[in-house]
Amino acid sequence: MSEGETYELTDHIPTAPNLPGHVVLSGDGDAALDALGLDMLLQAKKCVHEFGDFHLALSGGNTPMPLYRRLMYDPSFRDFPWSHTHLWIVDERCVPFDHEKSNFRQIHELIVEHSDIPPANVHAIYAYEPDADARYETDLRETLARRANGQHRLDFVLLGMGDEGHTASLFPHSEAQLVTDRWASFNRGPTVVPPDRVTMTYPLLNGARFVAALVLGKNKAQMLHRIATGTDPSSEIPIKGIVPVDGQLRWYLDPLSARWPVPAEA
Repeated sequence: MSEGETYELTDHIPTAPNLPGHVVLSGDGDAALDALGLDMLLQAKKCVHEFGDFHLALSGGNTPMPLYRRLMYDPSFRDFPWSHTHLWIVDERCVPFDHEKSNFRQIHELIVEHSDIPPANVHAIYAYEPDADARYETDLRETLARRANGQHRLDFVLLGMGDEGHTASLFPHSEAQLVTDRWASFNRGPTVVPPDRVTMTYPLLNGARFVAALVLGKNKAQMLHRIATGTDPSSEIPIKGIVPVDGQLRWYLDPLSARWPVPAEA
């Protein structure tokens, strides 16, 4: 560098918002996916060692798809214990499995078809059936009941967040938010983005050992700021209802989602 040359110092990584739980703020979206993937791998190995299996619940949508691809091709995840993993779906639209909007279709194509998960360990939501919520509830309770005493819960749940604060298929002021005695429920009504859904409920999600919230991109910054600084109830911002009872809540953010106010575009 020449003697007279100078560089402007800029703050590329914002201060992490004060969210409930623990915040992992990475340098970019790829780094956030890596951090989340490695935490998932660590929890999977730990649970298989201690309990003999790993119960993983995954969300659909665009945000986690690069992570699911990475779990399949990145050498860092080559020893993921898929053969001892039970795969659950956090929520599902009331569409057939071959529909382009089916969360199960996305996850099946990216993970199930390329891993050695036993077919019996893949737990779909038959959301197009009239008894889908009861059927999924039975599957959850009977499968988790076979685990060691005291471990009748999900080990790792991956959630996302919509721009308006919804998570899973728990939308603001929707009927499934009020469910306290069931683990799965249909969710319908004017605030639910069509089509109707079947979703895991707060009691099941908050009973999990580890809940990961993957929130990336500048479109999420305003809502994260509102969660960190406001007093809105969970009925208004559903992700605020995620409060693990005896587990961890960890947010995985990139600078775009963490920075507020959002910088004006040049």
